[in-house]
Amino acid sequence: MINFLNLEYFLAVAEELNITRAAKRLYISQQSLSNHISNMEKEFGVQLFNRTMPLTLTYAGRALKLRAKQLLDLKDETYRELADIKDFTTGQLSIGISHTRGRFLLPAILPAYREKFPNIELHLVEGNSSELSSSLIHGEIDLMIDLLPFKAENVETVPICEEEILLVVPDQILNIYFPGKQEEVKKELESNPDILLLKDCPYLLIHKGNRVRTIADEIFEDAQLSPNILLETENIETVLALAAKGMGITFYPRMFVSGETSTGDGIMKKTGLNFFSLNYSRSHGVLAFGCHKGRYLSQATKEFIRIAKENI
Repeated sequence: MINFLNLEYFLAVAEELNITRAAKRLYISQQSLSNHISNMEKEFGVQLFNRTMPLTLTYAGRALKLRAKQLLDLKDETYRELADIKDFTTGQLSIGISHTRGRFLLPAILPAYREKFPNIELHLVEGNSSELSSSLIHGEIDLMIDLLPFKAENVETVPICEEEILLVVPDQILNIYFPGKQEEVKKELESNPDILLLKDCPYLLIHKGNRVRTIADEIFEDAQLSPNILLETENIETVLALAAKGMGITFYPRMFVSGETSTGDGIMKKTGLNFFSLNYSRSHGVLAFGCHKGRYLSQATKEFIRIAKENI
């Protein structure tokens, strides 16, 4: 009879292809893990691994690896579903979100969720769009929050709110590249936000893989512009802080702009920064939840989505 624990042990070895690493990952001894694998091979009457260096899977081992993942996923979903049916007072919820977006969105959601469901164990996974999509597909998170469309396949989406990516132009950049014409350029960018007007200026950009960077690259491509990229970073707050020091132009989500930002003459302003809406359809998007279409959506997950939509 197949034992779930044995399947977990087998899958760890199949992924690591190294008994030592798999044993450390499982917090058991190498001898114990080797015995479990040997017992499984005796039970099935087939060899699962070629004892090479490193280990390799046999044809039977590759078939079992696929089935093991499916069976373990089904086990987890079954336990979650039965827990929901029994009593929705305990459970787990894993949420994937970008580092910065979490800082702005989660304070609006988590206190209300925690107050209503204090015994739901919450886990946060932070990363860029590509990393979160991978985590969702591999079942490491229940939900991800990102701009549509998601890169992952077989994902069911629930729209939350509209989002816009703004062009951020520091006053200092305008002073350097458009001396005596700063106000004229601002008005032109307000009425016709064409980045070709800023083709000689330096840019501060997020690393590739982040949705804001993807949109920026698409805008550059549409304008047939090869930007002068001064600096790339993983943190969108870093590019804004450097832009505030006059180092370059960047792109920034409207949602992240703090309430301290003032608006005058149709231009959003903050600490020497000017925020312009872009005349590109791709800079206007929808923020949404994504969940794996083929997996059971727990009551904890459904309630999180509902509360989020009420509070954002």
